[in-house]
Amino acid sequence: MYVTGCVSSILAAKIENVEYKVYVQIEEAMGRRGQSVTLSISDSDKAQLEQIALEQGMTWGDRPNISRLVEAIARRELLLGRNNDWSDERIRALQQAVRSLTDTGQSNEAQMIAQLLLERSELTLPLRSEIERLLATPILPWRLEIEQYIRQQQPFQLTYCDAADRPWTFTIRHAKITFQEKRQYLECWCDETEGNQDLPELQHNRSLRLDRIPDVALAAARGQWRSSLDTLEAELHILGGLAFAYQSRPEDTLNEWMTEPPHTRRVVRRISNTFWFFREILPYGEDCVIVGSESLRARFITKLRALHVRYEL
Repeated sequence: MYVTGCVSSILAAKIENVEYKVYVQIEEAMGRRGQSVTLSISDSDKAQLEQIALEQGMTWGDRPNISRLVEAIARRELLLGRNNDWSDERIRALQQAVRSLTDTGQSNEAQMIAQLLLERSELTLPLRSEIERLLATPILPWRLEIEQYIRQQQPFQLTYCDAADRPWTFTIRHAKITFQEKRQYLECWCDETEGNQDLPELQHNRSLRLDRIPDVALAAARGQWRSSLDTLEAELHILGGLAFAYQSRPEDTLNEWMTEPPHTRRVVRRISNTFWFFREILPYGEDCVIVGSESLRARFITKLRALHVRYEL
């Protein structure tokens, strides 16, 4: 167990030249006469020591007991550790972990790591402010309820308002929270397909913005939970310099070099939503070609033709 900060520096500190005498009784052994040690510390440092004592369960009745705290340190039941020796790389890795956990809906885990970071003295002021804002922002009850349904694999119903502010009700049998283009989405499999313009194989899948789910819009539903979203196999040929720079993704089922044409990488991937898939590959332009499936390729060609018309080519 580690005590945050350096207790030795707390014991030695003086603030505004106001000193308090704290008599710390250290019991050497049962039945032996104790020894008194006089410490000169400021009022704020005394309060800090009392807070540490409370956090570590060192109390006398319901009051913090500094004597027990010092005794535990002397007996090495509490170990002192430096609070300013974490590398920048470690801080950045934990910061990224907080953001990733937040983006994927693991709010409790994100807050635990954020609290750990907040206890460090190495943090820059902007990063400390960011973490304090995260911890100060309450987790919306409906968000916690969605996460609980997902963990328990419990189908549920929700009300959703689309971009035109029209209300929809969906019965959801599989879901996960994802992060797309600076927003959080509920990627889910729904009974209802009305209004879904995706390919027929994927019309049970929905991508719902979390900020468009009204408060008090959730209820458990009957039936079975599904193991996954519906998916469609997409085959890509990646060319030129992009072929050498490409990094495999978790959803890739195949990633291999082709002999013909040369310098071409073949990637096969399972996708659940053509909208996000097209948004991903469009920036790659002529260096990324959809080979299959036929329905997916035809849908993309339709988009390219519409773009051609837009630019009056």
